[in-house]
Amino acid sequence: MYKLGTLIGALALAGVSGVTFAGEWPALPSKAPEPADNPTTEAKVELGKQLYHDPRLSSSGTVACASCHNVSAGGEDNRAGSVGVKAQVGGRSAPTVWNAAFNSVQFWDGRAASLEAQAKGPVTNPIEMGAKSWDDVVARLKLIPGYVEGFGKAFGGADAVTADNAAKAIAAYERTLITPNSAYDKFANGDSGALTEQQQRGLKAFAEVGCVSCHSGPAFNGPALPQGTGFFQKFPTYDNGAIEAQYNFTKDLGRYDVTKNEADKHFFKVPTLRNIALTAPYFHNGKVKNLDDAVRVMAKTQLNKDLDAQQVGDIVAFLNGLTGEFPKQEIARLPAYAGKTFDFE
Repeated sequence: MYKLGTLIGALALAGVSGVTFAGEWPALPSKAPEPADNPTTEAKVELGKQLYHDPRLSSSGTVACASCHNVSAGGEDNRAGSVGVKAQVGGRSAPTVWNAAFNSVQFWDGRAASLEAQAKGPVTNPIEMGAKSWDDVVARLKLIPGYVEGFGKAFGGADAVTADNAAKAIAAYERTLITPNSAYDKFANGDSGALTEQQQRGLKAFAEVGCVSCHSGPAFNGPALPQGTGFFQKFPTYDNGAIEAQYNFTKDLGRYDVTKNEADKHFFKVPTLRNIALTAPYFHNGKVKNLDDAVRVMAKTQLNKDLDAQQVGDIVAFLNGLTGEFPKQEIARLPAYAGKTFDFE
């Protein structure tokens, strides 16, 4: 992990001088933190992987967690709004599941304090997976012998198939979805040639323009905070009529929809910038389709700055350097409900 002095030295050696930011520039950890009541085990991860990819958790039998958070790609679905049951479209762009274990809260509005809490939400959301209740989902899972066996191996006990255990298994799987060893990580760990000259200029611009005031830490989503705390920022911070007319950002009230506190209007969780080059479209409503425009919009709405073409190009190059190495994902073999099917809606 570079601290201020060593990072300035590395940039200076590369011919990038004059950087004046403070703080630490850590690499991404290879292991995610886990709660004491849900230690990661191989059995939990395998079960969670199956549940994550199983559309039978939805009311229609057509939508899985993976439908909107595709781990074969950038961990989301590259749509402004995800498509749920009955072809309904959600109102926010799906955040990436890759490195979500490093968020201190989940969802754009931070309404879930943990991955376990987040895993429960979409299943019974009427627009997303549409199950009437988790009781209905549990009853369905109990009819599938492979799941009864899998829950037993993961959690033990005579009645292991529960909503809480399902959420714990999914969360355990999601904690394995980490993408280390990006070009930036290698640079932060001391390889001065891992970032190109342009990417190093972009790192310098990222810091000097002020992006790092929010997008700090190993996941570039703010300071490390206790689970459930959340790191939120107002968006947009500076009013701009032309940008609002084009993108309609303020239609969504953000965290206010959860707290009903006037002070929380238009506050959103600061998202990770890890693998940002793979997760277009951008922002909570997915209205910005390319990364160059996203950088310009952020500079204007959050910092009240107009960037020139070189600054944008350099920052975008640096952000491309945050694309990490993706662990191999084998297709999940789902437990069979042999000779039968369910009465899906």
